Amino acid sequence: MKTNSKIMRLTILVACIIFQVSLIYAQTSLKEINLENGKYNVGFQHYTSIDSTRTYQIKNEFNNQLIYRPIPISIWYPAKIDTKNSKQLIVLNYLEILKEEEEWKNLPNDFLLDWFPYLWNTPQNKAHLSEKANAFSNAAILEGKYPVIVYAPSYQASSIENFALFEYLASNGFIVISSPSRGTDTRWLEGGTAKDMETQSRDIEFLLKEILNYKNIDSNKIALMGFSFGGVSTTITAMKKQNIKALVSLDGTERYNYAVLEKSPYFDLEKFDIPYIHFAQKDIPKEVLIAEKIPAELNYKFQLYDSLKYSNANSYKFNDLTHSYFSSFGVLFANRDKRQDKSDDKIMKSYNLLSTHTLQFLKAFLKDDEKAKEFIEKNPKENGFSENLISKKMKMALEKEFDYKDFNDVALNQTYQDLISLYQKLKEKHPKLHLEEGMLNTLGLRLSFNPKKAEHGINVFLLALHIYPKSANLFDSLAEAYLYNKDYKNAIFNFKKSLELNPGNQNAIDKIKQLKE
Repeated sequence: MKTNSKIMRLTILVACIIFQVSLIYAQTSLKEINLENGKYNVGFQHYTSIDSTRTYQIKNEFNNQLIYRPIPISIWYPAKIDTKNSKQLIVLNYLEILKEEEEWKNLPNDFLLDWFPYLWNTPQNKAHLSEKANAFSNAAILEGKYPVIVYAPSYQASSIENFALFEYLASNGFIVISSPSRGTDTRWLEGGTAKDMETQSRDIEFLLKEILNYKNIDSNKIALMGFSFGGVSTTITAMKKQNIKALVSLDGTERYNYAVLEKSPYFDLEKFDIPYIHFAQKDIPKEVLIAEKIPAELNYKFQLYDSLKYSNANSYKFNDLTHSYFSSFGVLFANRDKRQDKSDDKIMKSYNLLSTHTLQFLKAFLKDDEKAKEFIEKNPKENGFSENLISKKMKMALEKEFDYKDFNDVALNQTYQDLISLYQKLKEKHPKLHLEEGMLNTLGLRLSFNPKKAEHGINVFLLALHIYPKSANLFDSLAEAYLYNKDYKNAIFNFKKSLELNPGNQNAIDKIKQLKE
């Protein structure tokens, strides 16, 4: 029993690089993937939130009714298991979430493997339904602060598509939050367009806001992760949001469809300056390239990687994985294409490696783990992996020009103390550093008029006058800062200094007169 293809999942060959020919059935299991869990138990929650800034239609209800946009949310986390109430999930529980996100919540489970065109009613897939997962429902989040990964699924995919990876990361002390990939107005995307990318990016931003509701999330340690089309959406979101610390791309389409990225008004390579890791599929065989009319350059061209300047970028190629198997859902349920797919054993082994490399990258840049950093810096051979299995290239970020914003960040971190000494040290290290008089003047006034930061403002003016000792305006502003803070003696002194440099400074003349009276 298959639903009409026009109202089911669209297939994109180039934009999303989904190369599936259903020829042989997969024989895999969660147990054989053999992910070695970390020290934490894993909890799981699923709920639906509402984005009232956007409207939406349930397409298969066949009416004109608009609702506020529903955002189904799945979240995995380090958990405290309640032996009475917590229940270990099975794979079927995850597929029930898929039903909901496909807007077939009330579909009988008996129809699951017959209903959706990307599932197949085979003995192997039936066996997966009763497999035990590692997450538990009705489990409280363990006390503590944990880094968070916001995940964007592949084209029109469910929030749970990579549940085995998410459980693995949560067991190692991360929180993972995900929502489904869906279109702007309905469940259906348009075909991997710039509009689709922006819609998914807005959903990611919604999740970035959602995590603020959790006291156990460390909001200073956020990474994005996306699979396939989700890689495009996470990339553009990282260019928008400067609080993202790292980005993981699971064969992301930013490699294959760079043109979609460039169409975004938020596209800005200068703002992509975070650690980036891209895991790519094996080379697509010539037979498949010809049959599917896929450009051969997709095997070797990677414009985003080549264009990045300020990001420490890592690009891996898994020589035993085709595109679909970068998700646990694909490893378990997708049919194999005998033209290009490796054996199930090799696929599961490579998915295990994909998961462990993802963990090491996130530990390196969200937990500042030195061993993990060493792992990422080494090539696969140095880490004990055959180059026939996985290969890598990497490049280091160019150093950005150190500007006044960077200076102000450092000054802020030391509460605007010893600014002259700081400036001299940084100027020696960064000879092109230029602090404009106007900027210092504005910053000094802004701080000085804040009763809690008056001393900071005065310190900024003293630095400014060290750099611009003949500025009548700076002496005048410093005098105003002293006056506002009722230090009349220093106010008069600096108004007089301003007058020495600019005898026509009527403000200084008037203020001195008022102070003497």
